[in-house]
Amino acid sequence: MYDKFKRKINYLRISITDRCNLRCTYCMPEEGIQLMEHSDIISFEEIVDVVKISVGLGIDKVRITGGEPLVRKGIVDLVAMITKIPGIVDFGLTTNGILLKKYAKGLKEAGLHRVNVSLDTLNPQRYNQITRLGKIEDVLQGIAEAQKVGLTPVKINCVIKKSSQEPDAIEVAEYCRKNNFQIRFIHQMELSMGHFTVVEGGDGGDCSICNRIRLTANGNIKPCLFNNLEYNIRDIGIEEAIAKALKHKPSCGSKNTNGTFYNIGG
Repeated sequence: MYDKFKRKINYLRISITDRCNLRCTYCMPEEGIQLMEHSDIISFEEIVDVVKISVGLGIDKVRITGGEPLVRKGIVDLVAMITKIPGIVDFGLTTNGILLKKYAKGLKEAGLHRVNVSLDTLNPQRYNQITRLGKIEDVLQGIAEAQKVGLTPVKINCVIKKSSQEPDAIEVAEYCRKNNFQIRFIHQMELSMGHFTVVEGGDGGDCSICNRIRLTANGNIKPCLFNNLEYNIRDIGIEEAIAKALKHKPSCGSKNTNGTFYNIGG
């Protein structure tokens, strides 16, 4: 399917929860967040219906995000449900890696293709400072397990403030080189200010070739991360929500003053 700017839209990102087991400084306030009511969070059945209809319209790449998707109960079951939908050629999941060692084997057996793992530093103290709650050993063990079971290529998402030549970023890049991981440098973004750039090592942030729509944890189809537009599948139906998202997808991102990274999926 195509938007009005002739961009081929074939990528669906699905935020399955607003919950997270970390409190990263660039994503959440230290005191936490006002969580969605459980009744507002989309069910697995609703997610599967959205994926089925989206694939029928031309989506062939699906990524599960959060919050932190591995904290949602039944995540392996959801992956298995999505895997059964024919037509998906790229099925991934983005995680902070804390629970990855526990779930990697099950995710692979359920049909997940690969993972992206967030890792901004290799320094244990710095990692704990950035995440407020995390232990870097858990993440490194999770990454190793993902590679072991074949959730590959493992991609590492490294958030940077100004440059990929920052000391932490250089160390993460060397870690990736030694272990045959792919690295993506993501400049720290600010939704409400419209601050975003093209991802180094990827194509996210390049509006001219944007190929994605998003499903939020409370059932909104969003045509753009940096925009307030959203269309709820429960209010107007899945097909209509997707159609409106395509029709109104902007040529370029601007600002998002309503959403947050932890319930849209970054």
